[in-house]
Amino acid sequence: MIPDVSWAARDTEGVAPGEGGAAAVGDAAPHSLDPQGVLDAHRVTALGLSHEEAKSRLGRHGPNRIATAPPVSSWAILVAQLASPVVWLLAAATALSLTLGDVAEAVAIIVVLGMNTLIGFVAEQRAVRSMEALRRLDVATTRVRRAGSIGTVPAHEVVPGDIVLLEAGDRVPADMRLLEASRLAADESMLTGESVAAGKSVAAVAAGTPVPDRTPMLFKGTALTTGSAVAVVTATGPATEIGRIATLALDAGTDRSRLEERLTVLARQLIWLTLAVAVVIAIVGIVSGEPVVRMVEAAIALAIAAIPEGLPVVATLTLARGMLRMARENALVRSLGAVETLGATTVILTDKTGTITENHMAVERLVGLGGDADEDPLRGRALGIGVLCSNADLDKAGEGTGDPLEVALLEAAVASGMDIGAARQERPRLVEHAFDPDLRMMATVHGGADTVVAVKGAPEAVLAVCTKAATAAGPVPLGDAERAVLREAMDDLAASGLRLIALADASGEVDAARPFHDLTFVAVAALRDPPREDIPAAIAACHRAGIHVVMVTGDHEVTARAIARSVGLADRGPEPAVHARVTPEDKLKLVVGFQAAGETVAMTGDGVNDAPALRQADIGVAMGIRGTDVARESADIVLLDDAFSTIVTAVREGRVIFANIRRFCVYLLSCNLGEILLIGLALLVGLPLPLTPLQILFLNLVTDVFPAFALAATRGDARVLDEPPRPPEEPILARRQWTDVVILGVVIGLAPLAAFLMTLEQGAALENAATVAFLAIGLAQIWHVLSMRDVKGGWLVNPITTNPFLWGAVALSLAFFALALALPGLRGVLGLVVPTTGEWVLAVGASLVPLAAGQILLAVRRMRGGRSTARAVERATR
Repeated sequence: MIPDVSWAARDTEGVAPGEGGAAAVGDAAPHSLDPQGVLDAHRVTALGLSHEEAKSRLGRHGPNRIATAPPVSSWAILVAQLASPVVWLLAAATALSLTLGDVAEAVAIIVVLGMNTLIGFVAEQRAVRSMEALRRLDVATTRVRRAGSIGTVPAHEVVPGDIVLLEAGDRVPADMRLLEASRLAADESMLTGESVAAGKSVAAVAAGTPVPDRTPMLFKGTALTTGSAVAVVTATGPATEIGRIATLALDAGTDRSRLEERLTVLARQLIWLTLAVAVVIAIVGIVSGEPVVRMVEAAIALAIAAIPEGLPVVATLTLARGMLRMARENALVRSLGAVETLGATTVILTDKTGTITENHMAVERLVGLGGDADEDPLRGRALGIGVLCSNADLDKAGEGTGDPLEVALLEAAVASGMDIGAARQERPRLVEHAFDPDLRMMATVHGGADTVVAVKGAPEAVLAVCTKAATAAGPVPLGDAERAVLREAMDDLAASGLRLIALADASGEVDAARPFHDLTFVAVAALRDPPREDIPAAIAACHRAGIHVVMVTGDHEVTARAIARSVGLADRGPEPAVHARVTPEDKLKLVVGFQAAGETVAMTGDGVNDAPALRQADIGVAMGIRGTDVARESADIVLLDDAFSTIVTAVREGRVIFANIRRFCVYLLSCNLGEILLIGLALLVGLPLPLTPLQILFLNLVTDVFPAFALAATRGDARVLDEPPRPPEEPILARRQWTDVVILGVVIGLAPLAAFLMTLEQGAALENAATVAFLAIGLAQIWHVLSMRDVKGGWLVNPITTNPFLWGAVALSLAFFALALALPGLRGVLGLVVPTTGEWVLAVGASLVPLAAGQILLAVRRMRGGRSTARAVERATR
């Protein structure tokens, strides 16, 4: 008996010094070598490495840890918030204001900068945790054989060539090649996506065998479900399968979202516009003899007018509110940009198990020699075998523990009225022959009135050891013709994507030591992981919305295609709707390929093998219930209910959010263009400044931000998923939106300018004229929000007018205007006076002109749209 010891601070003379190996030994993959070949390649014997050699290899190969990414520091996040052209321009305006002695204006701009930075910092602060989650898959210690004795070492000190001993329930500390295996099976779902435990054996397989079929290999991070093993470590740390996946995930794209890119582009456009307008106005003014100081003040006013200071605040708060909405719909959003990007999705790559399906095996049919055994006396006999020949169990609530296939057989037995406990008590187990991966069968021997052998396993393997077949009329000899009938039936079931397990028994004089002979074939159980009930409707909704759904799974193609057909997945031209037996690299390549073709890709996943693709995709969507930490931390969105239909809900929300962002951008920019024109045109014709920089800041932060945020809270309508996705390259403001900005901005600027001129012509003081201009443009911006409805919306009842936040924002903005005029201190800081009744009438009248212009523009657009639709229908019916 080899003693089991701990090797802390121990250095015993060992055996078999030499060079360590890696995942592949020379030109030969370890799974293609026999056990002795792998030992020879790693220059180690069955006694294990010496302690000195293990220490030497640890120095050469490094700790058995996977690559991790350093967390993003809070300081880096803060710097990122300040690295914006808008921030730089406002900072320059602050410096100029201080230089000119306008302390109030400088303080106001600093407050704006601080508010924007704080909101962005709080919303974006989170560390990069995906690689840290991978580290949690490491096990603390493991048992290895070194220098002829067995001991426990920290898992991170395991090296290539170590002999490791494992039992059921142990987590595998490194990639390793089996030397000995007894009834061994491993849960590799985190790597392969298959929910059924993988049987393992010592026999070598071909070098090119894919990971899910490498039966003589155990992989780091997986767990043994049954049996025991002795194996030699072939790869550690980054060289393991999971380490390779970690490197893929680390290298996968982590660029900013497209929304962030679009907002950056828009900001740059505004910067250049601001600089161009400010320089032109300043040059014209100086050439015409205006004082330089006055022109610098005008340039500051123009700069502040051109930059929508509220845009970053509203954009961030809009996305944050979208995150809260999605959370109520069981979609937890981990990054702000993901909220909008999901609405632009054109392709969804989805896992099968647990996303499309329930991740719960169920017996769909029982088929015997005479056909269906569901309504046959053989049903009870077949399910009785499943109850006896099983190590699974059901608790009082009906929840199963154990192998999913065995749990499914127990559930079918209970559904048929069988008492599992009574059946097992009536037939107590005498002997168990655990599942043998080489034989592909399991057997149990039971006592009672007589001795019974219950066998279940792979259909061909069970059929080969049966000499009789059960029928309703009694057993019949199992000849070639009968075997052919059963094989044809099993082929048909397999072609339908069903998983098959054969059930056989024997009774009377049986050899408990040799159970696999002279058996009676009873039935084959056909099991399926059924699709979720809501999946067909969700897939149909995606198709209506112009989204191509592709199933990407590690499962077999026949099974995957059968599930795809049942839920309505269909090929799109040359692009198949199913990709089966895929590896992590395959998933990553699929994502990159679709992105290269101009698609916006959402990727769903739950396992470690999904992490690289989840990070690379435009939107990574992880399962929250059954997903691994790695998948959840690599994703942008986590589904709290693991339901595909939740993705559809999130897509709708994303589309609504983008429409709202576009809506408030049009609103803010048209308002700011109106301010630019009001100031610029006044200066060009030799008039004094109608608005001061401080007044512009007040307008931008009070009358702009609240209505803009109310626009961002618009719920959208039922038609949002009946439209195709917008082109991925489409900017926030396309030609139509810029047209609206220009037309409406011109009216917003000209109407207050006219009121300003009229007030001056009536002999009023400059302060009174400036107050009229201030009121006219401020009120115009408030009413202007009503022109942001959709062209197809009703005049009086539409998503804008039915938005309670909008009316609250209008009331709040009006209240701030009232305070600006009623409070002497605030009125003095802003440079306002109390207007006369005539001035009130003039200001309010001018403010209604942009509202009328907006409604006229919408009416014209609607008529043109109706004529275009009529022409399209006429062409289609010719």
